[in-house]
Amino acid sequence: MTRIRCDQTAVWSQLQSAFAAEGQHFDVRAAFAQDAQRFTRFSQSAPHVFADLSKNRIDAATEALLFTLAEQCGVLAHRDAMFAGEKINTTEQRAVGHVWLRSPSPAPTCGDPTLAREQVAAHATLEAMLAYAEALRQDAEITDVVNIGIGGSDLGPQMAVRALQSFAHAGKRMHFVSNVDGHELAAVLAQVQARHTVFLIASKTFTTIETMTNAASAKAWFFAQGGTDTARHFAALTTNVPAAHAFGISTTFGFWDWVGGRYSLWSAIGLPIAIAIGAPGFRDFLAGAHAMDEHFRSAPMAHNLPLRLGLLDVWYRNFHGFGSRSIAPYHSALQRLPAYLQQLEMESNGKRVDHQGAALPFGTAPVLWGEPGTNGQHAYFQMLHQGSDVVPVEFIAVKHARHGLAGHQQLLLANVLAQAQALLQGQADAGGHRNFPGNRPSTLLLLDELTPATLGALIALQEHRVFVSGSVWGINSFDQWGVELGKVLAKDIAPRLQSGDVQGLDASTAGLLARLRD
Repeated sequence: MTRIRCDQTAVWSQLQSAFAAEGQHFDVRAAFAQDAQRFTRFSQSAPHVFADLSKNRIDAATEALLFTLAEQCGVLAHRDAMFAGEKINTTEQRAVGHVWLRSPSPAPTCGDPTLAREQVAAHATLEAMLAYAEALRQDAEITDVVNIGIGGSDLGPQMAVRALQSFAHAGKRMHFVSNVDGHELAAVLAQVQARHTVFLIASKTFTTIETMTNAASAKAWFFAQGGTDTARHFAALTTNVPAAHAFGISTTFGFWDWVGGRYSLWSAIGLPIAIAIGAPGFRDFLAGAHAMDEHFRSAPMAHNLPLRLGLLDVWYRNFHGFGSRSIAPYHSALQRLPAYLQQLEMESNGKRVDHQGAALPFGTAPVLWGEPGTNGQHAYFQMLHQGSDVVPVEFIAVKHARHGLAGHQQLLLANVLAQAQALLQGQADAGGHRNFPGNRPSTLLLLDELTPATLGALIALQEHRVFVSGSVWGINSFDQWGVELGKVLAKDIAPRLQSGDVQGLDASTAGLLARLRD
């Protein structure tokens, strides 16, 4: 596999010329007026997801150049290398295997016997995890489950459990603690009783400072409340089994170094999801993602939705210069999806050097942000419609509701269609303060229902879209060195807050430390 960075391809200059000649002045309204089939050409179905890309500032000629860019960058070969088990995480010399976790059977690798054994072990872990989840679901004594993790060990499971609340076990309350700020853990502990609670400690190394601080406090609270049986009331999602045993935990579920944190909800980290929706629901969740995997692997470029979205992201970031994207899910259960996607994209592609360590002369990951509609309409949509910056919007809508309240779903769907329409059309005839420039791009992703399978497909779609843009940019989307420095410095500063030692600190940090000790 040979990777060529986007700006080193022959077609890059053609894209620059196309943007200078037409792209920078592209008006989607005019494109619709000139092409009665535009909606058909720029919308498509993928497993469990329908996508309307027609309101974006792109035409067939530009998309064809972007497909050529993907070819010249070796994106498809890079994709195949990931599925085959090659060590595409080059800075850590690791394979990237989250896609294997949702395959119905151990996936074939590139002949590496160690990976083959680990894939078999991963499926065995899945079965054991699901059996534990079902036993816990049947245990009437347990009413509350508290997941203690951070980053991918929190964001993914929390997002999915909330999204699939309609499928959740009515007798189990799910809680999530991630912040080392003790207010969060204290608020959860105030709602539960020790003899009715199970704590899940989610840390690959069992050393993550925030997670282990919260875990130690939870354990101390458990004993203070009269608890004695840590083996029954604590389980660990970790590869460090000895450390978990030393903590008093006998039930552990592991995962492997080819599963990055932000891709880990398909692994043992997904235990809270399995407890909430049950083993059949979790298998449907995996199946939906696997269907999108197969689409990404096999669909031709012109109908490959993750590829099209990833290339559109490159077009917007590197040619139009759009620095952010707003995520607007029109379903209240998807309230944590924007935060989940923030980690997925910005931790994966928030890099300033390529996979060989050379500085990049162009921008990479946009800033992702958003809130569910219709709440966002009464907050930040003002800027989307009339602000000085153009922000592409990604609407996510669900056709069928799972509640029985009359009129709500029709009004919700009317709003999402109207917002996309307003961004496109604008309003020029009012003038002045009431002028809306329009021609503001948006994508709409539509699910028939919000189910385990459709949520799985939606998440996998986003994972592969991030892979595509990162592959074009020539970066390693699977490391996260930027997370480490602050954690290292925090370990140095923590004892200084006790001792008052400011030697070697910059003046600002020293001044703040002194003020905090005063």
